[in-house]
Amino acid sequence: MEIIWNPKEIEDKSMGIIEEYLTGHNFTPVERAVVKRVIHTTGDPAIINNIQFHPDSTRVGVKAIREGANIFTDVNMLKAGINAKTLNSFGGDTFCGVADQKTIEGAGEWGITRSAAAMRLFGKRLNGSIVAIGNAPTALFEVLDLIEKGIAKPALIVGTPVGFVGAMESKELMIEKNNVPYITVRGTRGGSPIAACMVNALMYFKETD
Repeated sequence: MEIIWNPKEIEDKSMGIIEEYLTGHNFTPVERAVVKRVIHTTGDPAIINNIQFHPDSTRVGVKAIREGANIFTDVNMLKAGINAKTLNSFGGDTFCGVADQKTIEGAGEWGITRSAAAMRLFGKRLNGSIVAIGNAPTALFEVLDLIEKGIAKPALIVGTPVGFVGAMESKELMIEKNNVPYITVRGTRGGSPIAACMVNALMYFKETD
């Protein structure tokens, strides 16, 4: 067995293999870039059938990033996975309030999770932003409620909470509401690495891809 040691060569070869799994799928160039990153991150070509894009999601997402939109995440793991240097070069920044003292106090007072409380406290700051949720369905439920109440309207939601309690339901509600562009993975699968790679794919996309 020949071992490939060069990181760039490994990635290039991986993407070449992944390209074969996209045959027969009618993705736009940006969607294609996102799907390839998700497959690369999960090592699971079958996940392609669960990825769903709102029709405006990738156009809006790329535009928001290039215009300096901030990104708000539900957990620090997701925040850490987003390429901050590239985002900063466009003028945007990443924020996660899950460990803030006000969030901890708010979660206790309201009887909700810290991830949900952080989104509630961000409130109007979410306007025009990208909200990325990879872990907590409660955070996604809260954001959808903020939108419903007219308190906040993000440009895009990258919503991929993972698990067996509320994750699938929160994503289906987001799709049903259809009031903000979204990218998601339907079902119980998801996670912070998937949300991060989706955001990064939007950041890295070039018209020549």
